[in-house]
Amino acid sequence: MHSLLPLNNQSCVVSVLLPLPLNKEYHYNANPMLELNRGDLVEVPFSRRRLLGVVLSLSNETHAELKRLRWVIRRFDLLRLPKNLIDLVEWTASWTLAPRGSVLRMVLSTPSAFDSPKSILFYALASQENRICPKRLTNARRRVLSVFNDCIVIDHKNLLRKAVVGSRVIKSMVESGILDCSSAIQYPIFEPPDITGEWEILNTEQQKAVKILSSRINANRFSVTAVEGIKGSGKTEVYFRAIAETLAAGKQVLVLLPEIVFSSEWLERFTDRFAVKPAVWHSALQVRVRRDTWRAVAKGSVRVLFGARSALFLPFNELGLIVVDEEHESYYKQDVGVVYHARDMAVVRARLEGIPIILVSTTLSLETVENVRQGRYTSIHLAAFCSDINKPEVALIDLRKYSLDRGNFLSQPLIQAMQNTLDKGEQSMLFINRRGYAPLTLCNNCGHRLKCSKCTAWLVMHQMLNQLICHYCGLSTSLPKCCPLCNIRDSFIFSGPGVERLAEEMLLRFPDVKFQIASSDTVKGPNSTAELVRSMQSKEINVVISTQSIFKGYNFPFLTLVGVVDADLGLTGCDPRACERTYQLLHQVVGHVGGASRPAKILVQTLAPENPVMQAIASGDRESFLRFEINQRKAFGMPPYGKLAAIVISSLNLKQVDEVAQLIAKAMPRLNGVIILGPIPAPIAVIRCYHRRRFIVRADRKVNIQKVLRDWLAAIRPKSSVRIKVDVDPYNFM
Repeated sequence: MHSLLPLNNQSCVVSVLLPLPLNKEYHYNANPMLELNRGDLVEVPFSRRRLLGVVLSLSNETHAELKRLRWVIRRFDLLRLPKNLIDLVEWTASWTLAPRGSVLRMVLSTPSAFDSPKSILFYALASQENRICPKRLTNARRRVLSVFNDCIVIDHKNLLRKAVVGSRVIKSMVESGILDCSSAIQYPIFEPPDITGEWEILNTEQQKAVKILSSRINANRFSVTAVEGIKGSGKTEVYFRAIAETLAAGKQVLVLLPEIVFSSEWLERFTDRFAVKPAVWHSALQVRVRRDTWRAVAKGSVRVLFGARSALFLPFNELGLIVVDEEHESYYKQDVGVVYHARDMAVVRARLEGIPIILVSTTLSLETVENVRQGRYTSIHLAAFCSDINKPEVALIDLRKYSLDRGNFLSQPLIQAMQNTLDKGEQSMLFINRRGYAPLTLCNNCGHRLKCSKCTAWLVMHQMLNQLICHYCGLSTSLPKCCPLCNIRDSFIFSGPGVERLAEEMLLRFPDVKFQIASSDTVKGPNSTAELVRSMQSKEINVVISTQSIFKGYNFPFLTLVGVVDADLGLTGCDPRACERTYQLLHQVVGHVGGASRPAKILVQTLAPENPVMQAIASGDRESFLRFEINQRKAFGMPPYGKLAAIVISSLNLKQVDEVAQLIAKAMPRLNGVIILGPIPAPIAVIRCYHRRRFIVRADRKVNIQKVLRDWLAAIRPKSSVRIKVDVDPYNFM
């Protein structure tokens, strides 16, 4: 680290970008002896604070207000941010209309990584000729000396632990000449993956896929390859070969996954194949681990990193390949702070780096499908690995033909199928994409609905916690004894099913069954996920009642029946991707059950069996669904055949929100190919006490929607208490 203030009048002017929600950069004087360049991390004064920033440019010209400029305090020696990473910051800010400083903050998310690593004390026995050893040793000193029977050098912390002594004993032994002391920086060890181990034998189709990917890697230039395949088709094995090829070329690899906490199976597969665990990156890591990993990525000692979307902004200097697994998942879309889609920004980073990127999925997103059809991406389709894998039988249950008792949600055909499955000693799964017990609690006397005091959303009953919980702000409260409107005691009833309510109904019908609820409320982190998988694979569980989270990446050989309880759930609302998401979710359910020796059955309960999504799932005809979805999107100009953006204005003060919304409405542009709707209250009009108003912008594909938005909002200067969020290509319409 260099900390130099000027000793004379010589200086240069540098522009520094700070990790603040600001778009502008600030100018500072810098001593030439600092030898600053673009990408250097520096500490600078800002108001009454000292902030970390990144140098964007330098100038030797005399600045108009040179004497008034403040001085760069110091330069951090750890690294210089790669040029391509700074370009990614600029590109992301331009695309999302977020301040450049906000994007930079994602890069500099680990401030402790930039300080010089602390030295660690190491001890060894002094050489025989220099050793001054008293004739009589205390018991504490004898314990210290005994530690060196098993080692030559040991660090301070472990010496204290093994000898069971205090620091004073060690210090006195150094002063007496019994021990030699030295200090050194100890970096965490990230073992390089072993690419020399035995590999699985590939079929002809997989060999062709590996050859295509190898040619992309060896070409050492930007390319996008979409790999699509059903369960057992070898997608992971194929891109593992691409990872090995990249490592052999001396390059780093970044693998993005949508849900970090449900990836223990992927980690195990990687460890089995490469004999080491990959480095990981996600928000739940301890500060120390984040610090060490950030530094190791920058220094190049991390060769393969497996992470959530934020890993995209790590400072790789030798990046050679990016893999985006389950590229269709909406989890890649960040909805807070800088609103971006990690899959799309990963493609941008690959282009800036000049390297290949692989997009992997069982059901490629329509955006990726369209890019393949337009020739921008290359496509690889993998069929099933084994020809004897039994394709699950999918049957639709038309709920209009069955009368269910009040409070019951399982139809007679599903109940009978579960009984047959249990009789055979096999496993069943009930699937519903809804947490808790019931989504709505209302008074049976006056109809009053319990809603969140901070949001315009209904409280969801969680019976296991005996709490009503808001799924938007996390507010938790007990069920009141009396209705707050009519004051009638014990009058509340529950409407609609969640995973807990299905468990209650199942136990009434199958009281001796061993079951587990698998949702984000009950399965938290890799360890609990691994334990659930182990219980399923060892048949300790007969029935699992699950949300979508359990299906990602796991294989359950004894699971032969899945009942989708409310298949129509995702088809409602105003999301233009609703049909596609529902199809992807149900297709994932179909693709992750059964095996080579056990035929599986999927029973889909629906009130709309004629819906093209349901028909495509039942018939297995993905192409017919794609044709339907493409025609629908084209007809209404929805992405990827048109452009969408949302503007959300929010504040704790309703009057201020409406005032700003009206200002924006008055400045609304009238342009060909652009339709603007709003302002209107958002579907969830209040979240965490913030009132929300929304505009929706739809534009033709040829329109530069970022320019339209930038020009439109340029003159709007709201109070600091009012937030304006721009979401280009929104995924969340609530």
